[in-house]
Amino acid sequence: MINRVTKLLAMVLGFSVHFAMAETPAANIQSITDEVDQQADMLMEKYHIPGMAIAISIGGEQHFYHYGMADVNAGIKVSQHTLFELGSISKTFTAILGSYAQNLGAFSLEDNAAKYVKVWEGTPIGNTKLINLATYTAGGLPLQFPNEVTTNDEMLAYYKAWQPEFAAGTHRLYSNPSIGLYGYLAALSMKREFSELMEQTVLPQLAMNNTFVKVPDNRVAQYAFGYNAKNEPVRVSPGMLDAEGYGVKSTSADMLHYLEANMGLKPLSPQIAAAIKETHKGYYDTASFTQALGWEIYEYPLTLSKLLEGNSREMASQPTKVKASDDIVEKTGEVWINKTGSTGGFGAYVAFIPAKKLAIVMLANKSYPISARVEAAYKILAAAQE
Repeated sequence: MINRVTKLLAMVLGFSVHFAMAETPAANIQSITDEVDQQADMLMEKYHIPGMAIAISIGGEQHFYHYGMADVNAGIKVSQHTLFELGSISKTFTAILGSYAQNLGAFSLEDNAAKYVKVWEGTPIGNTKLINLATYTAGGLPLQFPNEVTTNDEMLAYYKAWQPEFAAGTHRLYSNPSIGLYGYLAALSMKREFSELMEQTVLPQLAMNNTFVKVPDNRVAQYAFGYNAKNEPVRVSPGMLDAEGYGVKSTSADMLHYLEANMGLKPLSPQIAAAIKETHKGYYDTASFTQALGWEIYEYPLTLSKLLEGNSREMASQPTKVKASDDIVEKTGEVWINKTGSTGGFGAYVAFIPAKKLAIVMLANKSYPISARVEAAYKILAAAQE
């Protein structure tokens, strides 16, 4: 059971924000808080999660809830300023960087990869369009790189030798090497390193001052430890295209700001606002959702079973038939937009409903089943609409 003193302290910290900003009736806030507490209690007890940060935006009102420990050994508690690994939620930032480059005219989603890596000319990867890399529809790039691919030269050789299993645009197979390459080529088109572009261009324009690819020395104390299946403290290990695929670290406060920006509730530069809108365009339809750039988009309202189907283990690990969307437009209004993220010691989920101006951030320093994250978020956002 969660330590009740820690939990109550966390709630007090959260309510300092509620009272300062809330227009939602107090009874509604209490109902939402009760649901958040119930879900956090259940998840932390069932999956032995040391710490969680949950944040909700209701029409721009921000509510923060913090539970447990960011660092068990040091006795450091979770707060809205605790840095968590986002895992694959990082892909949504990669998508923004790519759209930013496209809007500057540096590259196009219709370009082939060989335009940026000449040694790939005449190969399947060289003939692959960037849009297919960005949407996991290149033809069967795997979930991860093979273990033996550890250098840039080995990575380039791996792609050059790759042979597709499917025709491009016919199947979706979730893949770090797919969208990771999209981000890599976007950075090449702008003649800068990906991490540098992310930390010096994209994140500052999003006003996300507590979000990093590489956590700076003066913020390491706020960087939570993740905990693996043996409850050992861990952090993400370096890997090929890790920054592009799963390398971003952030706080619940910054991530809630990010979701509000995605809903058009934050002032942004015209360039970054336009890039965000591009990431909400749906390109390929699955049986459950439409694949956008980084994001998965569901028609709303939707059932929990449909949401779980789209976020299932099978959807993350098996090829799925897709068809090109009939109308490539920004998906706004009555939709549920989400992304999951995991590393060896962290589990995250974010979702927002533009028409309702509702958003939720769930960050934990343990990887636990995605289905449990999705169900908890679904119930919390349902409570926010009562």
